[in-house]
Formats: sequence, structure tokens, C-alpha cells
Amino acid sequence: MNEELAEVLAPYQGQKGALIPILQRVQNKLGYLSEEEIREIAKFLRISPSEVFGVASFYAQFRFARQGEHCVKVCRGTACHVRGAPQLLRVVEEQLGIEPGGTTEDYKFSLETIACFGSCALAPVMVADDHVHGRMTGAKVKEILNKIK
Repeated sequence: MNEELAEVLAPYQGQKGALIPILQRVQNKLGYLSEEEIREIAKFLRISPSEVFGVASFYAQFRFARQGEHCVKVCRGTACHVRGAPQLLRVVEEQLGIEPGGTTEDYKFSLETIACFGSCALAPVMVADDHVHGRMTGAKVKEILNKIK
């Protein structure tokens, strides 16, 4: 077990019911849950790796692949859809060269779609590195992504 993972797991020694908090802390510390980390968590909790993966894969918050340094999210909610989110998403895909769920080869960007951000009055909405950008257009997408690059 690597030192970083051991540090994250140490406070949970003997706590079999702590799987979800462990998964959250490991992902927060390391960025995602690799196969190796899932096996180590299973060994630490004395449960099977399939049990750990079963719980982690049930929740949308857990990732199993390395994410990009910058995360771009496009809302696909009804208000955003009606106001141009599909076209917005196409521009983002073209600019980054990836589809939703993907990460650029240089690990600079990841792209996700979200069911709804709850910012319908600002539709269409894009979030880049936790900054909400409303009333988006293709030109605004290019401007924002170029600033981040």
C-alpha cells in the first residue's frame, strides 16, 4: 500500500461500516479510484474488491479514471436544452476533442454533462472549474476555454 493511501485509511482502522467515507476521502486525495486502490481498500476492510467496486459504482460521485486538471460541465436540463445546450456541447467537444465522460490525452481537460445545475434562468449553462457561466454561446465557450488553456 502506498504511503498516501495508508494515511487516508489510518483513521478508519477496524471500521467496516466506513466504506463510503473511505471512498470519498481516497478520491478527494488521489483524484479517482483505481483498481489498485479498490483492492487495497478491500484488503484494509477485509471485504472483497467486488463489494468495494459494487458500492462505488452505484454512486455517480465516484470516478474510476483519472480526470483532467480542468473539468468542464455542460447542463442538459430542459431549460438549457431548449436554449441551445446541444449546440453548446458540440462546440465544447470540438474545442477539446473529447466527448462527455472523456479526458484529453494530456489530462488538461475532462468533459461531463449534468442533468441540471439548477441555474435555469441563466440557460444554457456551462461550469468550468466550479465557475458557473450562464447565457452561453459558442463564442463564449471558445473564449473561456482559451483562457483556461
